[in-house]
Amino acid sequence: MDLPPVENPAVARRPRDPGAGVFAPLLLLLMLFAPPGARARDLPEFTQLADSNSPSVVNISVTPKEGAGLPHMFGMPDIPEDSPMYEFFRKFLEQMPEDRRPRPERATSGSGFIIAGDGYVITNAHVVKDGAEIIVRLFDRRELKAELVGMDDRSDIAVLKVDANGLPAVRLGDSSRLRVGEWVLAIGSPFGFERSVTAGIVSAIGRSLPNENYIPFIQTDVAINPGNSGGPLFNLDGEVVGVNSQIYSRTGGYMGLSFAVPINVAQDVYRQLRDTGRVSRGWLGVLIQDVTRELAESFKMERPQGALVSRVLQDSPAAEAGIEVGDVIVKFNGREIGNSSELPPLVGAAKIGARAGVDIVRRGRNINVQVTVAELPDQPDMGKAEEQGKRPMPADNPLNVEVQDPTEAQRKELELTGSGVFVSAVHEGPAADAGMQRGDVILMINGTKVASVSQFNALVKELPPDRSIPVLVQRRGNPIFLALRIPK
Repeated sequence: MDLPPVENPAVARRPRDPGAGVFAPLLLLLMLFAPPGARARDLPEFTQLADSNSPSVVNISVTPKEGAGLPHMFGMPDIPEDSPMYEFFRKFLEQMPEDRRPRPERATSGSGFIIAGDGYVITNAHVVKDGAEIIVRLFDRRELKAELVGMDDRSDIAVLKVDANGLPAVRLGDSSRLRVGEWVLAIGSPFGFERSVTAGIVSAIGRSLPNENYIPFIQTDVAINPGNSGGPLFNLDGEVVGVNSQIYSRTGGYMGLSFAVPINVAQDVYRQLRDTGRVSRGWLGVLIQDVTRELAESFKMERPQGALVSRVLQDSPAAEAGIEVGDVIVKFNGREIGNSSELPPLVGAAKIGARAGVDIVRRGRNINVQVTVAELPDQPDMGKAEEQGKRPMPADNPLNVEVQDPTEAQRKELELTGSGVFVSAVHEGPAADAGMQRGDVILMINGTKVASVSQFNALVKELPPDRSIPVLVQRRGNPIFLALRIPK
């Protein structure tokens, strides 16, 4: 006997809508003819952009000068020197018999793009540095010998010139209008594969990298690898907005972080190199750091912002204008400074010899000073250390640190540029909580310079409790402010 089907009580039954069959086609028609804003946004179309701009992208090959470093292995593109791959190849070559080592013949080493139809090409400085011969390979397979017009290590931009006219030049955009989340596209030669196209979005703007803080880098997640260096970064309008320059990688390959020089910066460098063969930048002559919440409180600021001056270089524009250590620069020429990394690019772009207004916060007061911008020297003079007699003396103080007058050997080793006391030990307490370390040199406490151990002890005994106090220390030759709080 057949049993009736057993209904699963765990499955809820929905009654059939008698009008569903009638309205389904109508709903489909409404979706098809809905305005664009009512539908999901389409993904960008890159084919036309790639087709129209690829002829402006070039491949660059370099024959290195004799003794200029390792040759590129088997046509391998440039590999960052901090990459494990670079170290691997270096050791591999050293172990090979000298007569079997590969000769430093021409090897594909980077990308570039045509910025002017009469033969000017932009690429990265690290691509062509130490090159004995530079060859630019065009879209139509022509190979032209290039002259190095000039290069700028600080921006990593180089300008080449080939003997040709009527070349397809790129269109330049305005990198200052870039927004985080905007689609961008790169064309280059990763690992020697010519005119490879990769796309992504702008991850951040105004990035300051450890090796150079005068360039507000564009950070993207576009896949960039060795060989892409010097290639263009396009927006969806087909305009170049950046020059692909660096990647962040632990392996030498792409890891989702790539950095491009903004085209506004690259264009200024290009014009200077083309016209004068060198690049000049504005200079204030200060060392700066970020303002933390604790430091903002210690300087009587409502919120953390600006660039905190930790050193003023002697005979610099800042020194002549009266800027002091402990000042917080919150505006430069009317432009607000949110983070310290925003100041160097603004100063660097300022006209040499021009007067600029600088708004600072000094001990809770707002002050405006006028500074005459000077040209950034190749190696700014960081100042010379002054002589001071040795007088070691352990300290008994509320900070719970042991200090002594630095010896002559310590002054030389620590690159000490003035007075201060050497921290020989840090015990558990306020100084340790603030991040003070053994080997630091305490230069200033709450706006007062520290000249000796006895003065240091007198100063710390008078510090108010339960309030953030700025303490300037010198660590491995660099000044840095710490926010210190003594408990009640």
